[in-house]
Amino acid sequence: MARAASSRLLAPPAGEAASLADQAFYEIRALIVSLELAPGSVISERDLVERLEIGRTPVREALRRLAQEKLVEVYPRRGMFVTAVDVRDLARLCEVRAVLEPEAARLAAERATELDLDVLDRLIDELMNSGPRNDRALIELDARIHKTIYRCTHNHFLEATLEEYYALALRIWMLALEETGELQAAVLEHHDLLETIAQRQGEVAAQMMRDHVEHFEAAMRRVLLAR
Repeated sequence: MARAASSRLLAPPAGEAASLADQAFYEIRALIVSLELAPGSVISERDLVERLEIGRTPVREALRRLAQEKLVEVYPRRGMFVTAVDVRDLARLCEVRAVLEPEAARLAAERATELDLDVLDRLIDELMNSGPRNDRALIELDARIHKTIYRCTHNHFLEATLEEYYALALRIWMLALEETGELQAAVLEHHDLLETIAQRQGEVAAQMMRDHVEHFEAAMRRVLLAR
């Protein structure tokens, strides 16, 4: 049940997880970001091999990659641990995302292909026809929207960097999702942003993305610092 609950969070597009190591990376990252593997908890390779039904070598490769992305810490002779969550990192992440996310929106507006525009149109339709969603469904939709924008830049360096920072921020947001009323409105804000990207209005899209990132991060910080 735990695996099914987390598997959609930050999942790659179909076919992107080309190797078992990639598959293990996405699965374990989802468990960490969703807090199913709690901050500070010990990581057992054996448990992950059994849980994911993937061999030890791909799991080990995935954990090395997660250590590079600051989600796993390795201590010689002590073992591996899920990194702790420091809510103060949210402000630092926002400083980076408020620069890079608007640039991604601008580039997406300039570079989106016809196939990309079809994906954007489907997301716009999904937002327009969206019924009530729980917090998990909303955050999964938010992740898909941001990942799509990153992909539309056709800059794999920027895409990988932003996905890493988004995952780090998302893990902190997960601590506050049940206590904020901002999520529904924040996700629905993407409707106008996606339309602006599809209309090739890069500078307008960049400003909209900057406003979105800064507003949502501020709302999350208010909740987390009040705990």
